Amino acid sequence: MRFKRHVELEHGLRQIDIAPLIDMVFQLLIFFMLTSSFVMQPGIKVNLPKAVTSDVVKQETIEIIVSSENVTYLNGKVVTLKEIKAIFKLAAKRQQSILIKADRRASLGRVVEIWDMARDLGISQISIATDQ
Repeated sequence: MRFKRHVELEHGLRQIDIAPLIDMVFQLLIFFMLTSSFVMQPGIKVNLPKAVTSDVVKQETIEIIVSSENVTYLNGKVVTLKEIKAIFKLAAKRQQSILIKADRRASLGRVVEIWDMARDLGISQISIATDQ
């Protein structure tokens, strides 16, 4: 009993057809290019003002963000001044510091209002975030 060997591979087909492989790689490339362009970074866009002299804050701070539309955020949620006041009272008891991230186009009055509220409640360590 004699079995047929792979005669087709031995005599007729000497190369492997890579056209389907190229098609699959191309489709994967297109897929990853399209899906990666739709990934959005979460968070609030704030253009910080530039400063030449600035220090790095290394403590655990409470970050208050003031957007260009003068909307105030805490941990990504919109907060009112009454809510900020309650948070500042807790921060004063724990002796935490405050970091204010204000957009360049944010109202100076809103930033000063938050700063003054923190100072009034006994928080002595208040910083304003800047870009170097």
